[in-house]
Parts: sequence; structure tokens; C-alpha cells
Amino acid sequence: MKKFFTLLIFTTAVLFSNTAFSIPKLNSYPTAIATLFLDFDGHYVQSSVWNSGLPFNCAASGMTDPQITEAFYRVAEDYRPFNINITTDSTVFLAAPLNMRMRVIITTTSWVAGVGGVAYIGSFKWGDDTPAFVFSDRLGPYSPKMVGECISHESGHTVGLAHQSKYGASCSTPIEQYNSGIGSGEDAWAPIMGNSYNRNMSNWNNGPTPYGCNSVQDNLSIITSQNGFGYRTDDYAETLNAATQLLQGNNFTVNGIITTNTDKDAFTFTLPANSNFILSAIPFNVQGNWIGANLDTRIELYSSPTTLIRDYNPLGSLSVSIDTILNAGTYYLKIYGTGNSNIGAYGSLGAYTISGNLGSLPIHNVSLGGTVIDKNRHSLNWRIIADEPIKTIVVETSGDGSIFSALTSVTPSSTNFSYQPFKSTTVFYRLKVTSEINQTVYSN
Repeated sequence: MKKFFTLLIFTTAVLFSNTAFSIPKLNSYPTAIATLFLDFDGHYVQSSVWNSGLPFNCAASGMTDPQITEAFYRVAEDYRPFNINITTDSTVFLAAPLNMRMRVIITTTSWVAGVGGVAYIGSFKWGDDTPAFVFSDRLGPYSPKMVGECISHESGHTVGLAHQSKYGASCSTPIEQYNSGIGSGEDAWAPIMGNSYNRNMSNWNNGPTPYGCNSVQDNLSIITSQNGFGYRTDDYAETLNAATQLLQGNNFTVNGIITTNTDKDAFTFTLPANSNFILSAIPFNVQGNWIGANLDTRIELYSSPTTLIRDYNPLGSLSVSIDTILNAGTYYLKIYGTGNSNIGAYGSLGAYTISGNLGSLPIHNVSLGGTVIDKNRHSLNWRIIADEPIKTIVVETSGDGSIFSALTSVTPSSTNFSYQPFKSTTVFYRLKVTSEINQTVYSN
């Protein structure tokens, strides 16, 4: 059978080299049978399809342990949705079945001219231990970001994927053989099978190949249907009626994985009293600031399985932050992967951490009422129930019920206020009440 291989071009000159004193033994999913081995410590290659069938020696990667660890986690996150173990341990690789394992040699022996890596398409299932190669001395050099991206790219070839290209309006020939993506900053995106070296967010894509703009390649379907492994088992129920209970107490932390682009993880919690609800949902990342994240998170907050309170989907950010006040009752969360201004939700998959606080407020209730007296004078009155002394009360007004500004401050013991607006129009009012321990509650 004729075999094809692909080259990923990168031409940065060699400046220096680092040496790893030991190779960290890392595994992303130890229970999985399918195995992708990242070989950083050199290897003697005997293969009928490489180097005209002549054996040759590949030196070690020249990378330090921290660099190796970062590159590993970047690749592990790319393969997180699938039932496959990414490992740096050769014994784990050798224990896997021949037709369900692949070795990627990360080496300074750049034996193929002018490229950053090389692999045969579909070789993962050949069953003869044909390796793929990544040339670390040409990637940065020794950049964990670039080495990690190249490992995922070349191993992507081994599981059956071709390149992904970028086309212009004419849809004739590619304007970029390797799609370099779009955007800048946190949510800048490029496909793994394109050129993802200079974008923060890289993931599997459903897009055109060099063979034509209508020759669309569904990465996820190919990976999960042609290599003997599929998606990993879903970790949480998707429906609100079967939602997983968050940990009891004031604080909680939950780790999860969005495995498919239809996967939605559902959670529930109960507040015995009015509470300040603070939550953050952070995608897995390698250095903070969401560097190396594959998942753009989105959260829906419900007051019942059928009543949506709010949809949190901040543009330009891969994480979600919630800081609000909730009345006593049972609530539901649904987290899933979403798209952004640069890319759709197709490849927005990966690990996340939800953490938060369900602390009770010292201010239990602020009820505001009002009437119109003397034609245009507005009379407000309120009732505050609190365990802590009140420090300040600010009366706020708005013309649209959405954007409020301060009208006046009243004494902490006040229970009413009257005011005649300058204009004859609808006016919305609310109170901003702050306790002595600096917790703030807004009225209705």
C-alpha cells in the first residue's frame, strides 16, 4: 500500500540547547488503552518507511523538565476529550497494543531538511511502531508552546488528519496552505492542523483542506471513528433534572471535562437563605491567564429546570465570572463549550474547574416601595433585615431600569425618602445598602 507523509515547515535558526536531567513520567488518562508516547530522551530508529529503511539514532530533545512538562500538558489538553492516554513513560507505551499506540520522537536530530516535524497519515493503526518526529531545535528553539503544537499536529496526521488551509472569497487556491487562524490575545484561534504557533487557543477543526475549499475535514469524526478509540466517558449528567449536587458548605470546587460539542454538564445547589453567590469557571491552562486553553466556557444559571435567569458568555474571555445575589431556593448551572468572535463552538472542548462561594449575607432582605404624592413628588420607603449594622444607604435612580446612578445618601437608620424629579418621566429607583463588614446588597 502506498503511504503518504506530510511535512510541517518551520525555519527558525538554532541558537542554543538545553538538556533535561530526567524525563518526568506523566500520564493524562492512565486507564485508557490507546496510547500516544512523547519520547523526549532520544531513540534508535529502525523503520522500513523512514530514512530509506536504514536505522539511525535520534538525540534527546534538549529540553528542560519544565519545558517538557508544559509541552506534555499542551498535548494532553488537545487530546483530553478522547479515550487515549498521553504519556512520557516508555513502559506504558510498550504495554499498549501495537495497533493502538504511537511514538512521537522529540529530537534535536533534524534529519529532514527545512521542517518542524514529519509523520505518516494514518500510521497510528498500522501496528508496526512507525514513529512520528518533532524537531525541537527548530521550534523556537525548544519552545514548549511550539513543540507542543507541533506534537499535536504531527500526531494528528497519524490519527488520519490532513492539513487545514485558509481560502479567500474566490475559493480556488489556498491563500494559506497552513491556516494560521485569526485574532489576538486570549481568544486568538488557529486549527491544530494548520499553523497554530502564534495563537493562544488551538483546537480540532471542521474546515477546508489543501484539496479544495469544499473539501471539508471533520477532525473529531475522523479521530474517533478510525483509530480504535472514541470519546472518553461523560463525567456529569447533561439535564438539569439529573444535575449533580455541588459540595455542601460555603465553598465548592468541581473539575470536569467537556468531551463533545453537544456535551453540557449540569449542577445544582440549594441556598437556605439569601446569599451572595460568587463563581468562576476556568478552562484548563498551562501558565495562568488561560494560556494554552482549548475550551471557551459558557454558563447558564437557572432558578428551576425550566427558568433561565441569565446566560454568561463574555466575549473576549475564555472564562466566566459570576458575582450576584440570590434569594433562598434551589438553583441550577449548565456549563458547556462555546464559540467566540474568532471561531465557532465545534472544537471548544477540554477540562475546566468551577469554584465558588455560597456564603450567606448578613443583610437578609431589602424591600423598597413607593408612591406618588403632591402630583410629582415621589415618596420612597423601605425595610431592611440584617444581622450586621448598616454602614451606608444610597438611593439610586435610572431612566431605563438597567443603568443606575447615585441620587443621594441617607443615614443608616433612615426608612424613607421623598424626591421631586426635574423632568416629568418614568423613574426607576433602587437602594444600595452596605453593612459594616462591607457586604453590599441592592433592593428590588
